[in-house]
Amino acid sequence: MEENKKTITRMQTEVDQYISQFKEGYFSPLAMMARLTEEMGELAREINHYYGEKPKKSSEEEKTVEQEIGDILFVLTCLANSLNVDLEEAHDLVMEKFNTRDKDRWTKKEDSKENEQ
Repeated sequence: MEENKKTITRMQTEVDQYISQFKEGYFSPLAMMARLTEEMGELAREINHYYGEKPKKSSEEEKTVEQEIGDILFVLTCLANSLNVDLEEAHDLVMEKFNTRDKDRWTKKEDSKENEQ
């Protein structure tokens, strides 16, 4: 990984510094959940345009999957910050779950090679 890449903690701090400059502060968790759902819909629409059967209308604004994922990351970071959730800790918790409970759920690449012999 490149040295100048942002950590999740740094992204949470950057978002908090941005939001903290406004009197309104963070939206309520329910409002942010609605916004997150809206952004997920926008991502789904872009995925459908690029990889699905629904071409974009000529009148539609040009957006990218990258932009939509960025919007989701921003709103998710706002939600986490407002609820005092450390996203790095949340990530570690979910990875622990996948590495224990779900460790045998899928066929590992090295296992599939052994099975072919």
